[in-house]
Amino acid sequence: MAQPVSVLVDGDNISGKHAGKILSVAAQHGEPTLVRVYADAQRPSDWHGAIGYRMLHAGSGKNASDILLALDALELLLSKDVRCFVIASSDGDFTHLATRLREHGAKVIGIGELKAPSSFRACCSDFVEIGTPLYMPLVPKPPTTATALDHKIRSIIRTHSKKGMGMRIAELAPKMHSQHGVRISSYPERSWRAYLTARPSLYELDPRGPEAMVRFRPEAFNRNRSIDAACLIFARRLKTRP
Repeated sequence: MAQPVSVLVDGDNISGKHAGKILSVAAQHGEPTLVRVYADAQRPSDWHGAIGYRMLHAGSGKNASDILLALDALELLLSKDVRCFVIASSDGDFTHLATRLREHGAKVIGIGELKAPSSFRACCSDFVEIGTPLYMPLVPKPPTTATALDHKIRSIIRTHSKKGMGMRIAELAPKMHSQHGVRISSYPERSWRAYLTARPSLYELDPRGPEAMVRFRPEAFNRNRSIDAACLIFARRLKTRP
C-alpha cells in the first residue's frame, strides 16, 4: 500500500495554476490523502477552483497562512504520525518547518518557483522547481540559408543591377510581382525592406531613402549552391550502392 502524503500549499505564495503539477509530484511519493491550500479565502484566487484541494481560510493577518500551515504540519506529524509531506511554497520562512519535520524522521518534498531560496531547498529531502519559463530568444536568429524566394530575388537584382551597385529597393516589389507573382504583404515581414534587413547574411542594403539600393552577397548564394551540390552527390551515391 502506498504511503499517505500530506500536501500543504501556501496559497498566498503559489499560484493555483500549479495545482495539477503539485498533485502530480505528490503522487510520485505516495497517496495524497490530505490536500490543503492555506490562503485568505475572502480574496479572489485561482485556488478557489482548484480540483482536489480543501481551502483553509487563514485570515488576512501577516504570515497568517504560513503560521497555520506550519501548525497543521506539526500536528499531523505528532498526532497523526504522517511521514511524508509536500510543502508547496517559494517562501524561505518554511526552512525551519522543513528542518523540524525531517528531524522527526519525516520526508519533506519542497515545491516552489525559481525564486525559492537555497535555504529552503537545502532543508527539504527533495525539491521540485515549477513554473520555470522556457527559454525564448529575445531576437530570432536571422536566416542564413537562401530559400527559393531568395534565389528569385537574387535573379531580379542581378538582372536590374546598375554597374554592380544593385537595384533600387522600391523597384523590387513590382518586379517580383510581375515576374514571379510574389506579394511581400503575404509574408510575415510585410515589406521588402523588412524582409531583406532580416537576412543580413544574404543582402546588403543602403540606408532608407527613395534611391536606396539592395545588393545580394554572392558568397552566401555560392555557399548554398555548394551545399546543395554536395547533398545531390551524396544522394546519388546512396542510390548507386548495391
